Amino acid sequence: MMPRDPYAALRSANYRLFALGGLASAFGGQIFSVALGWELYERTHDPGALGFLGLLQAIPIVALALPAGDLADRKDRRRILLWTLPFVFLCMLGLAWLSYKSAPIWSLYALLLVESLFQAVANPARAALLPQLVSQETLSNAIAWNTSRWQLASLGGPAVGGALLALFHVAWPSYIIAAVSLGLFWFCVIFLRPTPLFITRGAAEGIVHRLAAGAAFVRGQPLILAALTLDMLAVLFGGATALLPVYARDILHVGPAGLGWLRAAPAVGALIVGLTIAYRAPLKRAGVALLWAVAGFGIATVVFGLSTNFYLSLLALALTGATDNISVVVRHTLVQAKTPREMQGRVSAVNSVFIGISNELGAAESGYVARWLGAVTSVVLGGIGTVLVVSGVAAKWPSLRGLGSLESLRPEEPKPAGD
Repeated sequence: MMPRDPYAALRSANYRLFALGGLASAFGGQIFSVALGWELYERTHDPGALGFLGLLQAIPIVALALPAGDLADRKDRRRILLWTLPFVFLCMLGLAWLSYKSAPIWSLYALLLVESLFQAVANPARAALLPQLVSQETLSNAIAWNTSRWQLASLGGPAVGGALLALFHVAWPSYIIAAVSLGLFWFCVIFLRPTPLFITRGAAEGIVHRLAAGAAFVRGQPLILAALTLDMLAVLFGGATALLPVYARDILHVGPAGLGWLRAAPAVGALIVGLTIAYRAPLKRAGVALLWAVAGFGIATVVFGLSTNFYLSLLALALTGATDNISVVVRHTLVQAKTPREMQGRVSAVNSVFIGISNELGAAESGYVARWLGAVTSVVLGGIGTVLVVSGVAAKWPSLRGLGSLESLRPEEPKPAGD
């Protein structure tokens, strides 16, 4: 047996360029998120404002993800990114200007909605582009490095974002830095040379049929559907990220610099786990590992919700990141490895809907429950709900427990319509 190469994906020039640009973009995105959450809560003192932000960002994802995924399956995914990212760049600069002028909160929300619309179009193309940059054999390794890259950005970005807020006491410099970081990713995309995508099925079908095919494929893959449902419900109930400005300001009393470290803490655990997965032999029982990881995520969330000690809170958040990263690797590998290339955009779009519901609607749920019942109650109940979700998913899809090595996964053929 040939020894496993932990650097297989990084030996591809295409992937190195994609990862470098993605690192810059994710780094800037984390700085942006820290500054935005702090500015909204500092100006409103209302957890509901953070909840409304999540709702606002979820609307474009849910509304546009499937059409955007269909577009990514019919058009050049690289060109989609080259056309949409400049508009996101301009929106970020516009937000910097509005923040600098202390414009009304509604104007920030309006521009954020426009920015989210372009992000919703770009995201499926960005996700579906990865299998065109690496071989099928190195895809799992590329996803492991992708999650490590993301967590590296999630570690450094919030820390820098918090430091920038503490230094300038305003958010607009962070928005400019985020825009520049996104511009670097756009520059890297220019030089990518992905494997051509050959559309062999569905090209002449109507858009409704094509969109239905993506959803039907996911519905016909119990492992993918189980993993997506598990992650969606777990993060929907158990995500505490939206309320970190409340914890930093009113519960832990650590200010914007502390907020940066709270936002960075999950990435510490996630980065350790991501690098471990990239270097070690692949998970032999990926399904069982996924279920235990999500249960651990819920327990760590409860600990964070009850903690009034800054360092215990950091540890609990680091554990949420470590456990969540196992879920990310298993879920993304399932979606990417079992989906035919000509359907990657639509299936990635379905994945985006699940992620959008969990992250953005989860933020809305956390914000509004915190407004009504308090931040601590919101987080603790969410963590308990996550543990209950694991039991429900394990009972509903027992095949998930039998999922073995991720590297043995291969694309599945879509079932004919009407099957």
